[in-house]
Amino acid sequence: MKDNDVVLPPAELLESNGREKGCRQPGMDFLCPPILNDMLSLHWRDMQDGFPDAEQLNKVLEFQGEELLWTAQKQAMEQTEQWLEMLRTMRIENLCSIVQLNGWQALLDDSTESGQDHWERAHLRSLWLYRAVVKGDSRGLRTLLKRNYIDVDVFYNVSREELEWQAYPDTTFGPSGFSECLLYLLEHGAHPNLIAGGKSALHEACANANTECVELLLEHGANPNQMTDEGLSPLHLCRTLQSLRCAKALVRYGARVDIASEEEDETPLHVAARHGLPHHAQLYLRFGACVNHSSSSGETPLGAVCGVSPETTANSEDERYVELCRLLLTHGANINLSDKEHRSPLHKAARNVQHKIVELLLDHGADVNAIDYNGCSPLSSVLQSSVVRQEWEPHALVQTLLNRGSIKVWPQALLKVLTACAEAPKTVEILFNSYTLVPVTSKWVEAIPEDTFHLHRPFYESLFALEYKARSLRHLCRSAVRKQLGKDCWSHIPSLPVPKSLQRFLLLDPEGYID
Repeated sequence: MKDNDVVLPPAELLESNGREKGCRQPGMDFLCPPILNDMLSLHWRDMQDGFPDAEQLNKVLEFQGEELLWTAQKQAMEQTEQWLEMLRTMRIENLCSIVQLNGWQALLDDSTESGQDHWERAHLRSLWLYRAVVKGDSRGLRTLLKRNYIDVDVFYNVSREELEWQAYPDTTFGPSGFSECLLYLLEHGAHPNLIAGGKSALHEACANANTECVELLLEHGANPNQMTDEGLSPLHLCRTLQSLRCAKALVRYGARVDIASEEEDETPLHVAARHGLPHHAQLYLRFGACVNHSSSSGETPLGAVCGVSPETTANSEDERYVELCRLLLTHGANINLSDKEHRSPLHKAARNVQHKIVELLLDHGADVNAIDYNGCSPLSSVLQSSVVRQEWEPHALVQTLLNRGSIKVWPQALLKVLTACAEAPKTVEILFNSYTLVPVTSKWVEAIPEDTFHLHRPFYESLFALEYKARSLRHLCRSAVRKQLGKDCWSHIPSLPVPKSLQRFLLLDPEGYID
């Protein structure tokens, strides 16, 4: 295409708008109706700012001189109004040129710069642009854009076996922070709100906790509330400790702290709670986040915190989750608000063997005997985890709940509990000792696998020795004291004027045998 083939907008428009920073003037290589020509001349900026699909236009983008030459082949249409309607529904992503990359080798192979026959020249220039961006080569980027007129809004398609994705140049900025490249692209007209691969550049920068790029994008008009194709806002993607400054920048530029994700209906406060981010949560609460917002499954931010399973027994992250619980409770979180399965935060914390969180919830009035949709209490929830999470000492949590007034398991169901918890003898001992008397039968012996019996032989021999026998006087006295104190065992027993060893006995500390 030659310059003299292009019908440009009126000279006075070019003169007045050309002075604006980062603006490009479109031209047309087809003869169109006067009304359409007037629209393109007067509203070309609106076309750059984005519109949905225009399959009836055959679009080709290329650069020549200092202007973006938009070429479009007119399809058969009966009325001029159809042109106008399509232009109103066009989206800027659909006007971007697309370059096909045959895998990553194309980005690394310097021989492509010599220009093999199968590469068009325009695609080669776009490839060089992409290489400069992914390498953070700001000097090379400047040289390319000065010497070649490359569309900075070009899309790159990578199609290689199972790998298929799209990347817009702005979305390639990761934790290395190629802010110079980003700034140069934005100053040369790159649109910060374009969606590629389901995300905008701002989404990618937040996911990578790249504060510099986040601030640059916001300064150049990025939408702080734009959703990804999965229905997540930039705040939903601030999921690490390092992303706090990104979250602050987003809030400063008008991000809504109560914006809900499209599918799960979760707010950024849910995300902060689930990822153990107390400072993020404090930021959102300070700007008015709803502390009791329920997701589509009925989960609140407090429930999200309690639903996290610790990955290690000595995890420094535990303190962050405890701090989060305390923060949410301070701001009025409903401690007994359950989800659609009727599981309260205490159910979830007990199932995940979160000792400190369970004690915090109980101190703030959590219902120790709440029943979920399946008829399980918090005690039942921790019993279900007693074997799979033995490293987290679930027996201590069983002990805490019983000392806080938890209803015990129905005696006729103890055989079932014994079968499920056989590999956790401390849990069995504490639960068994919470009853005054439970008859031991031969069925109990049959319920214990032989290898488990040999592994914990001293304990199970002491248990089975009680078959059809009464418990010791010491145990009966303990049962009488505990019955008298009820749910206050945990607070009253430590203040009794008796030896510490006797206090521990009254509080059901395991001894490794049953008498």
